Amino acid sequence: MDSLPTLLTQNETTFIAFASLIGIIIGSFLNVVIYRLPKMMEKAWQNELDGLQGNIHPSSTYNLLTPPSSCPNCNHTIRFSENIPIISYALLKGKCSQCAHRISFRYPTIELFSGLLIAYIAWQFGWSMHALAASIFALSLLTLTAIDLETKLLPDNITLPLIWLGLLFNLRHTFTSIESAVMGAVLGYLILWTVYWIFKLITKKEGMGYGDFKMLAAIGAWLGWQALPIVILISSLSASIVGISLILLKKQDRASAIPFGPYLALGGMIALFNASNLTQLMGN
Repeated sequence: MDSLPTLLTQNETTFIAFASLIGIIIGSFLNVVIYRLPKMMEKAWQNELDGLQGNIHPSSTYNLLTPPSSCPNCNHTIRFSENIPIISYALLKGKCSQCAHRISFRYPTIELFSGLLIAYIAWQFGWSMHALAASIFALSLLTLTAIDLETKLLPDNITLPLIWLGLLFNLRHTFTSIESAVMGAVLGYLILWTVYWIFKLITKKEGMGYGDFKMLAAIGAWLGWQALPIVILISSLSASIVGISLILLKKQDRASAIPFGPYLALGGMIALFNASNLTQLMGN
C-alpha cells in the first residue's frame, strides 16, 4: 500500500481533495484570527493608553489560543463536536446550542472559501513549493479581507510578515526575481502613499489607511512590480463598481468610507494565478 506522501504526489485527484480538506481546517483557525486579532489589538491599545495615564490594571490572558472559544452571547464554551468546520454549523442550524443565538455566516463561508482556494492552488501548482507559497499568500489575503470588511483594519501583524515572507520566497525566484520583489514592495507602498497625500491635499480628507499601503507592498513583494498595474486596475475598478452600486441602491452614503483591502486582495489573487504571464508581459 502506497504511503500518503507517495499517493499525494502521484495522484492529482487525491492531492487536490486532501489539500481542500486541509484548507477547510485552516479556515476554521482563520476564523479565530479574524475574530480575535482585532480584539487583541484593541486590548493592547487600551493597555498602552492606561499605562500612559498611570492606570495599571491586571488583565486576563487573551490571545489566539486562550481562552477557549465560546458563544459571545452566553459564554457557552464551544465543544469539539460543535467546532467541526462547516459540518457543525449545518448541524446546529447556525445557532448556539445553549442560547440559540445566531452564529455568523462568516464562519462556514471562510472555511469553504479556504478549502476551495487551496484546492484550486493544488490543481494549478501541483505538489510543489509554489503551492505552499501560494497557499500562504492566498489565505493571508482572505484573512485580511474578512478583517477589513468587519473592522476596517488591516493589521500590521499580518501585512508586515507577509512582506518579508514574499521577499524570502522570492530569494529562490518562486514567483519573480528578488530584484522585482524588492521593487514591488517599495513601489506598492509608495504608489498608494502618493495617492493618499494627493487626495488629502485636494479634499482635506483621508481616502485610505496606511494598512492599504502595506498590503499593496506585500502583494508587490510576492508577485513583483510587474503585477502592480493589474492589481491597481482591478482593485480600483471593482471598488468603484461596488461603491457606485451601493450608493445607487441607497445602501451606503457618498461620504462613507469603504474598505479597500478586499479589492486589493481580489487584484492580488487574480495576479497570483497569472504571475508567470505578467512577468513575461512586463519583462523580467
